[in-house]
Amino acid sequence: MLKTIKYRMTVSYDGTRYKGWQRLKQTRETIQDKIESVLSRYFDEAIVIDGAGRTDAGVHARAQVCSFSAPETEVVVLQQYMNRYLPEDIAVTAVTQADSRFHARFNAVSKTYAYMLWTAPYPPIFERQYVLQVAEPIDLARMEACAAYLIGRHDFKGFCTDKTKKSTVRTIHKIVFERQEHIITCRFTGDGFLYNMVRILMGTLLEVGKGKREPESVLEVLEHLDRRYAGETAPAQGLILEVVDYEGD
Repeated sequence: MLKTIKYRMTVSYDGTRYKGWQRLKQTRETIQDKIESVLSRYFDEAIVIDGAGRTDAGVHARAQVCSFSAPETEVVVLQQYMNRYLPEDIAVTAVTQADSRFHARFNAVSKTYAYMLWTAPYPPIFERQYVLQVAEPIDLARMEACAAYLIGRHDFKGFCTDKTKKSTVRTIHKIVFERQEHIITCRFTGDGFLYNMVRILMGTLLEVGKGKREPESVLEVLEHLDRRYAGETAPAQGLILEVVDYEGD
């Protein structure tokens, strides 16, 4: 009987046509379902994976991490098999054996999401599934001033649509803006993010950049813990999970 061990797998995917990361009862069009199906076929037994984050429908990932227990096998062979049978918009970029206690979500120390804004006076063609087109001018200085209020440990209940009774306290380590030609990339790094949190933060920052609200208005969201005080939820296609960090990486 083969020894069962823990694996760590890094996955990249285009989330455009999927209903998000998490497996759902009503559809098989999720990233988790696609990966588990191929893994289960490879090991000839049901394999369940744990992801570092549950990305929304339409959200992409450059380096999502998942963990699972399965019989011991050659990781190179497993990676080759996965990339042969997974859909062309999902790729396994790394597979390693992990400590038996490793859990992709619980052991993560930080995650970085990037949201990309298209600011050219014409629509994006090749980038249209990965950016949000912003027609009017945006003031990055105002957005940076607003972001400063969000750094640190806060209760972000007002910046999520989750109805959970669990803690909504999170720490944002940094929010960085980078302009390159017609694309502005907004990166959010924190110890964890709530459901829709990055998209609501982005939508709020955009309203500040467009002059529709003041930078300090986010203090009201943090004070009242009410979703109605925050900005709109930015569309999914501009968001990508860039990296998940672990102790020792």
